[in-house]
Amino acid sequence: MPRLSRFGAAALLAAALTAPTARAVEPDKLLPADSDTVTYVNLKQLVESDVIKKFALDQIKQALAGQEAKKLLEEMGLDPLKDVEKVWMGSSGKDQNDTKVLVVIHGKFDPDKLFKAAEAATKKDGDKFSMVKDGTATMFKYQPDQGNPVYGTVVDDTTVVAGTDKKLIADALKHKEGGKAAPIKKELIDLVKTMDEKASLFAVSLVKGKFENVKIPAQISDTLGLAGVEKVLPKTDTMTFVLKVTGDIALEVVFGMADDEAATDMDAGLAKTIDSLKALVPILAAADAKAKPLTDVVKTLKVATKKKNVTLSGKITGENLGKMINPGD
Repeated sequence: MPRLSRFGAAALLAAALTAPTARAVEPDKLLPADSDTVTYVNLKQLVESDVIKKFALDQIKQALAGQEAKKLLEEMGLDPLKDVEKVWMGSSGKDQNDTKVLVVIHGKFDPDKLFKAAEAATKKDGDKFSMVKDGTATMFKYQPDQGNPVYGTVVDDTTVVAGTDKKLIADALKHKEGGKAAPIKKELIDLVKTMDEKASLFAVSLVKGKFENVKIPAQISDTLGLAGVEKVLPKTDTMTFVLKVTGDIALEVVFGMADDEAATDMDAGLAKTIDSLKALVPILAAADAKAKPLTDVVKTLKVATKKKNVTLSGKITGENLGKMINPGD
């Protein structure tokens, strides 16, 4: 066997020591302290992905080029496809009526133009737009025809925030000034740090106790073989969702179970659901050409269990996605 020279050995050691390593994802510092779900969207990566370029980018550009949209974006000094890089969202609540959400948008912004555009909106449509204060914080309020109001403001030339409660905005501004680490729960921070920073989208959630009363309609449960999953869902403590969009679309969902026994039951339940899908999809494909590529998709579905974590993964190739969108091509 050939032997390495001292120089060669030293070079290999230096390369190993300086090789890039995967960095733990750090949650955004402005996320609300009471968040039980954190979502991240790598918008820049999504826009630059082959799938979006091929199947959606032209439609997005056309929408942004519309007369009203174009005028508004020019007033704001904003090009969403170039200026917005990533979005974080922290949410909490027991149900839809109790949900609180803060969205943190990072990119390149012109604060003066954004404020002027918001002020113009308050003068043009005062019934929907208004300027409000919370302590020293100045923000804008949007009241849709139906539903709850949305509040927002510009933090600086790299950050804009919007939320369902003006206190969420005020707290985010105070935390920005303090420069401290994210105030979210340690369990959420730990989940975020397990994520891949190169993912297109991920969401992590503390769901303990939230599935106690979940009931899947019988027809759906029977068709998809979900009885086993429904039974063990109340023993789910955490969930993570990761989407990677490149030339293909890869999906991974991880169920953090209460104990090893619950993990075994979830594994079995998901495996039965996959078997049901493999039997159902060929029937759908025979009736609808758009469903035919799904026969390849269900073949990629897999379940893997490691201690208390059960991972469901799958993949849609760019080729199959194209066939589903344009079955005649």
